Amino acid sequence: MSAEAFMSSVIQSLNEILTAANVIIAASLLLYNLTRNLNNRVTRSSAAVLACVTIAYLVDVFGSLGPVQASAHAWATRIQWIGIAFIPSALFHLADTLLATTGLPSRGRRRRIVRILYVLSGVFSVAALFTDSIFTVTIRGNNVILSPQFLFPVFMAFFLSLSITIFLFMDRARRRGLTRTSRRRMAYLQFAVLTPAIGIFPFSLLLPQTEPESLGILLLVNAANFVVILMLIFLSYPLSFFGSDKPDRVVKVELLRFLLRGPGTGMLALATIIFTTQATRIMGLSGEDFMPFAVVSVVMLWQWSISLGLPFLEKVLIYSDDSNEQLAKLQDLSDRVLTRPDLIQLIEATLRAISDYFRVPGAFVLGFDGQNIEVIKRIGKVTEEALLAESQTNLMDTINALNGQNGAFHNWQNYQIVPLYSERIANNSDQESFLIGIMGVKASESELYVPEEDKSLMTRYINRLQQTLEDMMLQTEVFAALEGLLPQISTTRSRANAIEYRMINGNQSTPANMPSREEMYEQVRAALRHYWGGPGITRSRLLNLAVVQQEMDQAGTPTQALRNVILRAIERLRPEGDRSMFGNEWIIYNILDLRFIEGKKVKEVTKRMSMSDADFYRKQRVAIGAVTDTLLLMEAEDASAS
Repeated sequence: MSAEAFMSSVIQSLNEILTAANVIIAASLLLYNLTRNLNNRVTRSSAAVLACVTIAYLVDVFGSLGPVQASAHAWATRIQWIGIAFIPSALFHLADTLLATTGLPSRGRRRRIVRILYVLSGVFSVAALFTDSIFTVTIRGNNVILSPQFLFPVFMAFFLSLSITIFLFMDRARRRGLTRTSRRRMAYLQFAVLTPAIGIFPFSLLLPQTEPESLGILLLVNAANFVVILMLIFLSYPLSFFGSDKPDRVVKVELLRFLLRGPGTGMLALATIIFTTQATRIMGLSGEDFMPFAVVSVVMLWQWSISLGLPFLEKVLIYSDDSNEQLAKLQDLSDRVLTRPDLIQLIEATLRAISDYFRVPGAFVLGFDGQNIEVIKRIGKVTEEALLAESQTNLMDTINALNGQNGAFHNWQNYQIVPLYSERIANNSDQESFLIGIMGVKASESELYVPEEDKSLMTRYINRLQQTLEDMMLQTEVFAALEGLLPQISTTRSRANAIEYRMINGNQSTPANMPSREEMYEQVRAALRHYWGGPGITRSRLLNLAVVQQEMDQAGTPTQALRNVILRAIERLRPEGDRSMFGNEWIIYNILDLRFIEGKKVKEVTKRMSMSDADFYRKQRVAIGAVTDTLLLMEAEDASAS
């Protein structure tokens, strides 16, 4: 094979890879758009642009797979024109929606123009599919030759005029930006928005017919494909921020990870397939036999590289020094905090280790909150009923007698118990440690025999239980604080619709302090959980409701006013007649009253109402929703009365 033929083969393979890469990126970004907010016009119009690019390049990819019948090749070329005909209209639609985001929404005229342009694109598509009025197709060997016809100049004028209009629209949108960020993003879009259209435009109809295998043509096509790939990625960056309900940092991270793990993996796998199948021998194997191993190896190596390099890329490309420090703290919190079931599993694993090593038939851990004792975990021949049936007064007297004797077992009923202490300083106390629980084992002897050489191991087990139980208490406080504070955070990207430029019916009005039903539900849920104290009620945005403000004169404090309003809402849900713990009509009221007003634990409520835990939590969500709807009704009644 001559050097020129070898170079031509390499460039031809590169052309196939770049063409397929355009399809992979365009289709991937299209799917990425479809998973985002399709209610946003920018998202929908950009999805239309990506669909046009996908159709146009997909036909080229199928054409490069191998020789096909001349009629099929001709029809594939005509189908390609669906993307070519519609992309100027889709880009005009995108430019129109971007211009609307700068405070210049369409008052009907531009939207009518968009519809007319889509109709014209449909006419050009039909003409390209079923007639020879735009071009004719000639098959020479495996090559397709297009010849322009009388309607092609009309399409070209349509294409050029829209391209100029799109550029002017984007320039106007850029100049209307009032902030540096908005002007920068619009400048990106103005620079890149026409690239997809230029990349799929059929320039072959304007150029003299030459041999497609010539190096000059192949190099030019490859350069164009490479530029289109870069511009599609460049175009996706600013468009990702429109219609998103997430912070900019999250949008950037999601887009970077998507591009690396999705299109990046696909393009590497495709390049590996093409180059290995064209190789004659690799490590003694034919290229086709070596190809599966090569693809799997490249994909695994790429994913491993992403895992190693992604934190560095995110730090360099996305996070500033301050945000990186804050993110590190959040990440550290995420790594440290475990759920209650996770911590109970750790306690269970420790108890099983104690039971197996020291040959005891059962073990348990009780939690103590200063007033009540709770069974955290039990294993083996220990029943919860037996533990709760024991005299807690007798148990507390025993624990008080053991105060400070960490690691010392004591005989209690049929068990050997040891107190578990927290090393944190108690609130409003001079104690260096305070009781948080009890670990016990079922032992037939009066004392648990621990060999001298195993005492250090038992001490480690006890310390592990203390630390785990202490973490459970601390994380309960963290979750309680988050549960109360998170619903009160109102500055989120989900409120982007409130600042989006659009025409609003002047007859429609919404009270300024009226949250959505979803937001209201979370706030009511937090307020009920913290009904007798906590940020869920003391810092609740429900305090801004008009019905709460009116109650404040009589209640004296904002928190008490909110309690009174919530109590009134619950009383509205009380059925008529004598109260029953088992009547279906009383379920909602009983859950609200027992769980939140009286502050009883879930187990106490389920026992009194004779229901399972799963049924209780399901009914509790319904009850909170009922209080939410009642409060919204009370607020609406107050607004209409005033």
